[in-house]
Amino acid sequence: MAHALHFSISLSPPPPPFLSKRLSSKPYACSAGSPISSVHSVSPVSENRLPLSKAPAPVVLQPTTVDSGVMHLDVAMEVELRENGPRSSRRTKLVCTIGPATCGLDELEALAAGGMNVARLNMCHGTREWHRTVIERVRWLNQVKGFSVSIMMDTEGSEVHMGDLGGLTSAKAEDGDIWTFSVRAFNSHRPECTISVNYDGFAEDVKVGDELLVDGGMVRFEVIDKIGPDVKCRCTDSGLLLPRANLTFWRNGSLVQARNAMLPTISSKDWLDIDFGIAEGVDFIAVSFVKSAEVIKQLKSYIAGRSCESDVAVIAKIESFGSLKNLKEIIQASDGAMVARGDLGAQIPLEEVPSIQEKIIRLCRQLNKPVIVASQLLKSMIEYPTPTRAEVADVSEAVKQQADGLMLSGESAMGQYPEKALAVLRSVSLRIERWWREEKHNDNMELPDIACTSLESVSEEICHAATKMANKLEADALFVYTKTGHMASLLSRCRPDCPVFAFTPSPSSQRRLNLHWGLIPFCLSFTNDMESNLDRSFSLLKARGMIKSGDLIISVSDMLQSVQVVNVP
Repeated sequence: MAHALHFSISLSPPPPPFLSKRLSSKPYACSAGSPISSVHSVSPVSENRLPLSKAPAPVVLQPTTVDSGVMHLDVAMEVELRENGPRSSRRTKLVCTIGPATCGLDELEALAAGGMNVARLNMCHGTREWHRTVIERVRWLNQVKGFSVSIMMDTEGSEVHMGDLGGLTSAKAEDGDIWTFSVRAFNSHRPECTISVNYDGFAEDVKVGDELLVDGGMVRFEVIDKIGPDVKCRCTDSGLLLPRANLTFWRNGSLVQARNAMLPTISSKDWLDIDFGIAEGVDFIAVSFVKSAEVIKQLKSYIAGRSCESDVAVIAKIESFGSLKNLKEIIQASDGAMVARGDLGAQIPLEEVPSIQEKIIRLCRQLNKPVIVASQLLKSMIEYPTPTRAEVADVSEAVKQQADGLMLSGESAMGQYPEKALAVLRSVSLRIERWWREEKHNDNMELPDIACTSLESVSEEICHAATKMANKLEADALFVYTKTGHMASLLSRCRPDCPVFAFTPSPSSQRRLNLHWGLIPFCLSFTNDMESNLDRSFSLLKARGMIKSGDLIISVSDMLQSVQVVNVP
């Protein structure tokens, strides 16, 4: 059935003043161990830090209405579909950490146009006002420029880490240099080569002869003396020191489990940051140093209580020895996982990290949870315009393992070449994915039944059958009409050769699906009449050059437990 299409064009107003001005990079760094309200230049009202017992009333987010005659798709993905066709589109999702190098409106737009699916905010750095402005800018780009970038907030956690560097963005430690790590609070001038530590028991826990690892071993020190609250260390492996870098120490070849192992996974500051994230409507909250599934369950219950309309997904960061001991339970309780290899590599032998990464990716896929590979993917590009061959091989391996997403950290937050680093991730992903399909590698992974009800079991079988059919017939795309996003995630789990066009009426579901491998999320209202839905989708997609007559489509939906095979008229 043919449908008449009516288009209206309006000129976008210029961005409001708070969007057009560039954010200062200074609020991005903050002193360890100090109340944020005393360190950052913010108003008392915006940074009011109430104790949990006096938390504000639950926030009710206003749902975004969807025009029944409009189909919303990320404009960068639309360009890619028009230029390359569905089967050549990128399957691996890209996450960029936003920092001083990328917080401006122009820089954010460049990342969105370059393929950024998720913008990550690291609450280890910056004021809430700083992060709020970044969120507003991302939302403005989505609403006015046509992008569909999701927002992830990453909590700081309670692990031992360095403070700031006296206002410096970095400092170089050379072999043989003597540095002091201190738990003292420096209210005035900080002595040269001195770093504050956020953990009061640090000087008591370490011993002379211990090896101190900064940022997962990017810089190494040997403890040579202890004087009260100060720990004197000699640099044994030179490198770049960054504000808020994680600290671990080893004794006789084994990780020392400091007293901070007893600290809560979610600190009091984290809870206030979580309140902030809920109020701002972020799409994902990533929890640092998760040690048990109970932490994830507690947070999800808290989010549900704070905002009954919220659709925030909780991502468990796997970055500690404690995470590995309860890995399956943690992933089952969460909405996704992140392999934070930097901190993880500081707590287990380095040679074990690759096999642990592969294990986590496989387990997440089996349990139908999206997984992000993070930390040091292209670390050299913080300073240099091209990556090392080893870094490209590392990225390629993560793509071959079919991780849902890859994440840039310092490369995009403070690096000199954030757009080039993103372009490398994009080009390597596209090339390895194409090679994988051309070589017709068999996917032999066993996918266990994860359904809790008979209806969910039927959905799983339908998605398996649809994927098998799409691969055998070399379909151009799979269509799924889903109200919750669950059936789309099941198709992603099967890793079909063709992309999955996931149609959902909810903007929040669309943004959550941004993190799943192979999904192209559309925000589109639909009915229970599948023939009408397909006719309308075909008309809209053909009009925008994303599909063409004759394309073979396999279609499934939440409403009808069936598989339909159709050619685009």
